[in-house]
Amino acid sequence: MQRHYYISDNLKDLERVEDELEALGIDHEQIHVLSNRDAEVGRYHLHDVSSFGKRDLLHPSLVGVGIGLALASTVILVAWLAGWTGTVAGWVPFIFLAVALFGFCTWEGSLFGLQTPSAVVRRFKPTLDAGKHVFFVDVKPAQETLLARVVSHHPLLRTAGTGQATPDWAESLQHRLHQWRKLI
Repeated sequence: MQRHYYISDNLKDLERVEDELEALGIDHEQIHVLSNRDAEVGRYHLHDVSSFGKRDLLHPSLVGVGIGLALASTVILVAWLAGWTGTVAGWVPFIFLAVALFGFCTWEGSLFGLQTPSAVVRRFKPTLDAGKHVFFVDVKPAQETLLARVVSHHPLLRTAGTGQATPDWAESLQHRLHQWRKLI
């Protein structure tokens, strides 16, 4: 899948584009609007990027996991090499310390990620700060022509490049979850 980015300052036009894309078979979960004016986006029934989607949670969390694993391994290794595990206390306090260090580092990495803007937000920060909206669509190769056809009828959309899309399996899972929530 390929992600196509567009910039616009007209939410009504973006709503029409989204409706046209969905009518041609592009799933709602493939279409997103990134904006600093979330309340305005919500009034137009556009699929906005969630607060968590605007944050870089994964990378800092994985760094925290790596640091936690290194520290936990060090604690276990030092305790074993120093012979401390042969005492009455045994392995229990060192395993507990290792688990606590691992959990703390992972938690801290996640907290750091909550404060870090995602790569897409960083890429379009000047555009968003100027009050414009970033419209992006993840399309499969067979849907490229559909997207091009719809975008050609909307001169208010300015092409802003391409990027890596959400994996097909993740988009499919989101779509099934969305369909399931409609049934409830």
